[in-house]
Amino acid sequence: MTATPSPSHGPADGSDGAPDITPEPATAAPSPVSRRRLLGAVGAGAAVAGAALGAGGTALATRDSGPGTAAPGGEPRAATVDFRGAHQAGIATPSQDRLCFATFDVAPGATRADLAALLTTWTAAAEAMTLGRQVPGGEGDLNTPPDDTGEAVGLTPGRLTVTIGYGPGLFDDRFGLAARRPSALKPLPALPGENLDPAVTGGDLCVQACADDPQVAFHAVRNLRRLGFGTVLPRWMELGFGRTSSTSPQQATPRNLMGFKDGTRNIDARDEKVMGEHVWIGEEEPQRWVRGGSYLVSRKIKMRMEQWDRDRLGDQQDVFGRYKSSGAPLTGHGEFDPPDFAAKSGGRYVIPEDSHIRLAAPENNKGLRILRRGYSYTDGIDKETGDLLGGLFFIAFMNTPDRFVTLQRVLGAHDALNEYIQHIGSGVFAVPPGLAAGQDWGRQLFG
Repeated sequence: MTATPSPSHGPADGSDGAPDITPEPATAAPSPVSRRRLLGAVGAGAAVAGAALGAGGTALATRDSGPGTAAPGGEPRAATVDFRGAHQAGIATPSQDRLCFATFDVAPGATRADLAALLTTWTAAAEAMTLGRQVPGGEGDLNTPPDDTGEAVGLTPGRLTVTIGYGPGLFDDRFGLAARRPSALKPLPALPGENLDPAVTGGDLCVQACADDPQVAFHAVRNLRRLGFGTVLPRWMELGFGRTSSTSPQQATPRNLMGFKDGTRNIDARDEKVMGEHVWIGEEEPQRWVRGGSYLVSRKIKMRMEQWDRDRLGDQQDVFGRYKSSGAPLTGHGEFDPPDFAAKSGGRYVIPEDSHIRLAAPENNKGLRILRRGYSYTDGIDKETGDLLGGLFFIAFMNTPDRFVTLQRVLGAHDALNEYIQHIGSGVFAVPPGLAAGQDWGRQLFG
């Protein structure tokens, strides 16, 4: 490994849980469908699982509790994830394979009523899409745009989840939300070595759409953006093509773009005790409306892949503190063997002092843990250098962003991985709890 450290690091390994036309006959033209015609769909609540949401809610797939089950006749049913519940889907949900993450700013001139109406509309649309249905609306008017963009017709729901979050700027004086600001929601401080690009940083709102089909995930964000015309403006978006962590031991540990297993020691999201201690916002939060929610921290982490690909295997393993082939810690034989941070050989630690897993380990951070849910990304090729552009789109959930800040101050200053990565984008958002039957995001936010 070269001796010149480059700035920044984030939990790129995270192994310690820290840091897929024929024209239709013309129909009688109904009256144009406005966004507000969708609002009545929300009141159906949980019963929406068995019926289309509005006249345009064409069913695309059969609702079921998970993959591998069969419908009458023996055909497999498409997997869906419950939209409503105590917590928003897309956090403890077993990680899907694809991501579309987008942030928005409220448009100049938009009012409190506009934003509340949009969030109510988004609720109906998101719930319909997670069920594999089209965005609800009219039966079709040849003289107006369709109510759904249509690219997901014929596709299964792909375990789509749609998760919403609110950035610090939303709680200023524009919409009367200052008094409802979650207590820990504030911009992240400057962190060691980062070089943030404002074009991929911040936002008033975020939408995380995860699915096992990239077109399903993109379809969800595209339609929410379409419904937001005039009320919100897109700020930035990221597409993730491969998950870089597992939220359940039942999932195989994936590998990041550096070729190492990623997320070996991530939180098991099925463990409610651990989730309650580290991820869910609890009774200590004075803002009751956000209890049961979480905080989402996103970081776009660029990998210097050509530089990494020229490094010798032994040094790559020292950087992570794990064997590349098996994922085992350098003191073990199996992936899930506990690291022995005290083990020495020839007077030196077997797991180097600046290795990623040592610095990120809960044992060395007073038990600090966060739930990682990141994805790999690519931005193509640098036209000047010919280098591949890509890396890790890091997403993590925690009950206070201070957990990430504490961890990143250590990693950003000391992690050997900093030679090969740099944080170039960032976001922090309060993620409210899930919705009960009849609730919607607009009334949840504004009270």
